[in-house]
Amino acid sequence: MNESLLWYNNPAEDFNSAIPVGNGRIGGMVYGKPENEIIQLNEDSVWSGGKRNRINPDAADGLKEVRQLIEEEKIPEAEQLAFRKLQGVTPDSRHYMPLGNLYIDMKLSGIAKEYKRGLDLENAVAFTEFVSGETMYKREVFVSEPDNVMVVHFTAENGTLEICASIDGRDDYYDDNRPVRDNIIMYSGGSGGRDGLFFAAALSASSSDGKVYTQGGKIYIENSTDAMLILGVRSSYYTEEAYEDAALMDVEYALECTCDELRYRHICDYGELYDRVSFSLNDNSEGGCDLPTDERILRMRGNDFDDKECDRHIHDNGLMVLYFNYARYLMISGSRPGSLPLNLQGIWNQDMQPKWGSRFVVNVNTQMNYWCAETCNLSECHEPLFDLLEKIREDGHVTAKEMYGCPGYVCHHNTDLWGDTAPQDLWMPATLWPMGGAWLALHVFEHYEYTQDKEFLKEKYSLMREAAEFFTDYLIEDREGRLVTCPSVSPENTYLTESGVKGCLCSGPSMDSQIITVLFNDVIKSSEILDIDHEFAGKLEKMLEKLPKPEIGKYGQIKEWAVDYDEVEIGHRHISQLFALYPADLITPYKTPKLADAARATLIRRLIHGGGHTGWSRAWITNMWARLFDRNMVYENLQKLIAYSTSPNMLNDLPPFQIDGNFGGAAGMVEALMQSHSGEINLLPALPEEWKKGEIKGLRAKGGFEVSIKWDEGKLQTAEIKSLCGNKCVLRPNTVASVSCDGKNVNSLQADGLVSFDTEKGRVYTIRS
Repeated sequence: MNESLLWYNNPAEDFNSAIPVGNGRIGGMVYGKPENEIIQLNEDSVWSGGKRNRINPDAADGLKEVRQLIEEEKIPEAEQLAFRKLQGVTPDSRHYMPLGNLYIDMKLSGIAKEYKRGLDLENAVAFTEFVSGETMYKREVFVSEPDNVMVVHFTAENGTLEICASIDGRDDYYDDNRPVRDNIIMYSGGSGGRDGLFFAAALSASSSDGKVYTQGGKIYIENSTDAMLILGVRSSYYTEEAYEDAALMDVEYALECTCDELRYRHICDYGELYDRVSFSLNDNSEGGCDLPTDERILRMRGNDFDDKECDRHIHDNGLMVLYFNYARYLMISGSRPGSLPLNLQGIWNQDMQPKWGSRFVVNVNTQMNYWCAETCNLSECHEPLFDLLEKIREDGHVTAKEMYGCPGYVCHHNTDLWGDTAPQDLWMPATLWPMGGAWLALHVFEHYEYTQDKEFLKEKYSLMREAAEFFTDYLIEDREGRLVTCPSVSPENTYLTESGVKGCLCSGPSMDSQIITVLFNDVIKSSEILDIDHEFAGKLEKMLEKLPKPEIGKYGQIKEWAVDYDEVEIGHRHISQLFALYPADLITPYKTPKLADAARATLIRRLIHGGGHTGWSRAWITNMWARLFDRNMVYENLQKLIAYSTSPNMLNDLPPFQIDGNFGGAAGMVEALMQSHSGEINLLPALPEEWKKGEIKGLRAKGGFEVSIKWDEGKLQTAEIKSLCGNKCVLRPNTVASVSCDGKNVNSLQADGLVSFDTEKGRVYTIRS
């Protein structure tokens, strides 16, 4: 069962039922209304204004005072002072904004019947079809990366099309909306600030047999059986003053093509990425695959008598496969080379003042957006994150120097399209966390581990080095002589001291030390691979010895803070102290069994007190259970993610909509089927019992391998491993019966539960159990 179709029997009532389309830069939410269609429009660089300088001029003095107060355990006083002297002088950076709405009014001869709408994931085309009177109407929407335009294609069988289209819906946040050609409307405007952004959207139409003309701010199509609207969007972020000309050029080039030509190029481009991976599972849905997507999601919750926390949910492996494929679709549609990376909502936002600004939240959410990029064979889609990190480094140099007097660069828990790095929000549980840039920098070495691209590593090495350089100066010694961050927080959580004082600001939260440990190790390994910067690597090696290691607390859990505090909210959505388990591999069942047991205790403690109540948190928890090889908990959390944190359109619902859970959930599915951390490839490490039979093709593993796996009755049958770089392959478990290549046995070594063998670049190795 390889599911690739979302479909519905009714038009979307709201954003949470609309269908997303996109090409990385241009996004749309398609409602599928028969007579008065709405497509909500976005362009990834339409943000609220230009770059802000938000660094507090009192930060340098405030840092010493805050550290002293934390040392004296005067936490409320430290937090009060930090808000005055360390917080950004303007609390918020810029936020993401919608472009507007595309309105499409169609004149029908009667009510719509035989209605169906959906999204074809294999071709990245949204569709709406219905009958009105004697006429069968079909409408397709796709956004082409090769041609840089959105296309809306209409056909009418046994009748004609009468269409009026316009752009609006941005209140007063635009400047002009009028014809600039006989068949082109230009919608343009800008955002706030003296260095604000400007945008232009060009809307045009063509028809093979009807009439097209403009009138006022609208475009009309009459007496046509086959027609299309074409939308091009550009902004000054990408093209400076030429944004209007660029939008017009995109549309005029597209008008020279037929819809079939535009559609063909779009599908070829998209399919080259989407077709790299395929996933199928045994059908256990008992008819669920015959239901519309929104009904399948509700059905997974069970009936009204089921308890949300019990195991009586309806099973639907096909819906899980669809969820996985949909995440890959969203990645390809929302993050392409040259675009901005995926923010809290990807490129799909309907609000002028979105929740949390729809920014890049870098204390887990932005990182989670890219957890499945490499494993799902979409390395190109990871590239926009590195482009943003370059901007973060530039701004972060200033923040590091002026706030902290440190070299290198720093970023706190939020950033925007300009790479803003100053503390964000007036909210102590998150604000003064200096680890955002460091965590993002880890993606550089992760990308290298999968691709083995030394040129990339050489080009981006400085992103890791300079992130590490900040901490060579920022870290201070605590009372035990350990190097710790101060001040900092454990993201968004609050602790309780023995005297009953509530606090967030602290010294040496566990997550910070874990991130720095991985960062230092990545720089050290990169230095060795590239044969450069050995003196700096040696300095980091010495500092590593003084970094705190994960510790077990009084409840048998991994300690979240340097002091074994209690949490104010035991079931908190963040489980930051388990960064060491996932996405890092500092804790593993094989190498650190006692810490792995403590990680399990941490998860259980969080969950029995209500943890995992947001979609992204549930997705992170799924990945953690996979790292602990707990297949039943992987499946249970995937069920709950889809049943309770997924909207009718299959987008992750916090609420409100955040896209991170979609990618985190897909990453968790991969972790259940294949893991490649710690220098080994682990096949089917946490395969859920309900996934009795299945196959996945085209996954990527660290070390430069492409992996395909087939299993039956819960056991590995065969696996094919393509060596992309000629490195040695190390496999777990040791139940491998044979390794062959082109029908000939390959010498392999079995030791310590591992199977290893040499490979040649480009060869495919068959594993049999």
